[in-house]
Amino acid sequence: MAAESSFKVVLLGEGCVGKTSLINRYTRNAFVPDHKTTLQASFQEKRLNIGGKRVKLAIWDTAGQERFHALGPIYYRDANGALLVYDITDTESFLKVKNWVKELRTMLGKDVVLTIAANKSDLERSRQVDEAEADRYAASVGASHIHTSAKADRNVKEVFLDLTKRMLESVDAASASSGTRGRGRRGGAPPPSGRGSGPILIAADEPDPYGAGPSKKKCC
Repeated sequence: MAAESSFKVVLLGEGCVGKTSLINRYTRNAFVPDHKTTLQASFQEKRLNIGGKRVKLAIWDTAGQERFHALGPIYYRDANGALLVYDITDTESFLKVKNWVKELRTMLGKDVVLTIAANKSDLERSRQVDEAEADRYAASVGASHIHTSAKADRNVKEVFLDLTKRMLESVDAASASSGTRGRGRRGGAPPPSGRGSGPILIAADEPDPYGAGPSKKKCC
């Protein structure tokens, strides 16, 4: 039986762009319209088979609020891939994706595989982000650009599948150049908490510890 490849994937983006909704739709086929803002991070696993290759994804969902930005390196350290999410109705969220890309390239180099998710595509009539511009930007940084909607279950599986396939290709290319056979860069590092596998809740959706109260903006 072929060995299982393990990859660590981190979702990055502004608060309320729908990162948690994408993960819940992908791992549990669930959508909660009144989902609250994520605080800090949570971790889930997903196993899949691609062309006979067994893959385990360790998927990290991170908080998008600015006050949690400094914690980013804790969660994307050793990541094999990143899903950068923006809301097509929020130009600022797309600009923040550009900042995350710069940070990832600085911290992790070109090894980390990037996919950009243009989320909330069900709200096309309210679009603020120019699609052609976003396509050009994604191509310039070597990232895929896929329109998704957790609410409408549109391209959710596809966006994770695209990222996974490209991570496998990256490992195969690195293995071919080094003459060795890899199982994912750094083996898909375990959670910083040091706990074992399985769903791990680092910080649940709960009242803001800074006293600001839960966000009133819904994450779709």
